[in-house]
Amino acid sequence: MFSLKTLLVSCSSALTTLKHTNVVHAKRTLCLRKTPLFRRTDVRWIAQRHSSSSVAATGEDTFLKWFLLLIPATTFGLGTWQVKRRQWKLQLIDELTRLTTAEPIPLPIDPLELTGLEYRRVRVRGRYEHDKELYVLPRSPVDPEKEARMAGRLTSSGETVGANVITPFHCTDLGITILVNRGYVPKQKMRPDSRMKGQVEDEVEVVGVVRLTEPRKPFMPSNDPERNRWHFRDLEAMSDVTGAQPIFIDADLASTIPGGPVGGQTRVTLRNEHMQYIITWYGLCASTAYMCLAMRAVDLGPMMLPPQ
Repeated sequence: MFSLKTLLVSCSSALTTLKHTNVVHAKRTLCLRKTPLFRRTDVRWIAQRHSSSSVAATGEDTFLKWFLLLIPATTFGLGTWQVKRRQWKLQLIDELTRLTTAEPIPLPIDPLELTGLEYRRVRVRGRYEHDKELYVLPRSPVDPEKEARMAGRLTSSGETVGANVITPFHCTDLGITILVNRGYVPKQKMRPDSRMKGQVEDEVEVVGVVRLTEPRKPFMPSNDPERNRWHFRDLEAMSDVTGAQPIFIDADLASTIPGGPVGGQTRVTLRNEHMQYIITWYGLCASTAYMCLAMRAVDLGPMMLPPQ
């Protein structure tokens, strides 16, 4: 009984104490450390990166300026080279014209001597062997004045396609048989029986121009000796077929026999387009040089302004 009474008194005392006791609530505050958004090292790295970008941009601009400066220098050099090429071409044309209009000389029979006489006029006398004709085709008639006008064009119009008639010619004064390009015939006159008037059997004198063997050009068809279709001068093969010496001349216009092939089929007109190239390269040089000067003026513009 005593124990229960003692317990009740203790509980009452505890409740009374709790009623008079002030409860203090502690307020927790979250404190953040105040740190800068960028550290000094970060600021220094950003500044260095910006400086590197500026240097790279400046380097690219410098490279572009030097590259643009190379263009007018290169085009000027190409234009000057074309000037020299044109002078060389004009001299070559003059030399060919002089050789093809010089007084004819007797035909040498030494092959080594003939090698240095291409385009040289020679004179021979003898008879044609018409039964061994060869045909070089396709060919169009040579007109030097027309070719000079058409030089530089990719195509030409109004040309009649035919062939050049190559006939063995026995030189009675030399005792050898050579090959003579008698000249041009249209396609409908290729058969010998269609031009019998020109198939003379008598001895004649022929003046012509020495020609050497001709290498096969790219994309050119191969010769077909079995069908008697020739596309370029292969003197060795032509000699094997006809039994003639590998000596070849182009008969001139004055050697034309009435009713036969038209002589004078030697082309001495060379393509001379160097003046066009000169204008092109020097024009590019002037335009690109102006661009470089204009860019330089833009760069120097701010420096030329008066101080504020």
